[in-house]
Amino acid sequence: MSDSITVTICGDGGCGKSSLTLRIVRGAWTHDYDPTIEDSYTVSRTVDGQPFSLHLTDTAGQEEYRSMFSAANVHADAFLLVYSITSRQSLEMLEVWERMVEEECENRREDGRVWPGIMVVGNKCDLGGEREVSSREGLEWARKRGYGFMETSARECVNIEETFSALVRRVVEARRMHGQGYKQPDSPMVGKHNMDGASYSEKQSPSLKQGPNGYGQGQEKPKRKGFWSKLSCF
Repeated sequence: MSDSITVTICGDGGCGKSSLTLRIVRGAWTHDYDPTIEDSYTVSRTVDGQPFSLHLTDTAGQEEYRSMFSAANVHADAFLLVYSITSRQSLEMLEVWERMVEEECENRREDGRVWPGIMVVGNKCDLGGEREVSSREGLEWARKRGYGFMETSARECVNIEETFSALVRRVVEARRMHGQGYKQPDSPMVGKHNMDGASYSEKQSPSLKQGPNGYGQGQEKPKRKGFWSKLSCF
């Protein structure tokens, strides 16, 4: 029987949230930009030998729709905060979503509920020539808040599975610590983060020693060629 994890995907309009979501759901990329009001999907993945049912909500990025951000979304087990590396404004707008998430984290601290897994995603990393936000800047933005970090390309299918697997691991770790009676820390993930976005506590696990690896049983990791074979996860 698979464990269920709800994931809310947040970010400014046009940062590629929907393309990222459809990559994990359908294994396909779409370049047509149709502003999302809200879409929900369910996919199955195996991470570290454990099956999971992921319930994904792709939220509205446009300001006029943000009031529709429902209680169900903010009560998710995990959050992906997405920006485009080609838009500094999209990174700055993450602060709007971060405030919503941090308010929910504070409520969970007060109520003694399990805290969420949170990752920051710098999407469109295939558009290096148009980059406005460096990898280091994105990493530091996430690190100082205690979030995980990854750069992705929905177009080239770079770090998509790895991102969701790393997010699943964060939820699993948060549930484990909560079950053992640990109180929620000031940041949503215990431990300082190093360059691949995994905490030192995660690094101590032999199965995670090589960093986020989102390819579970029965899944073959696609081979990358040329530039993509050298792209690192953070």
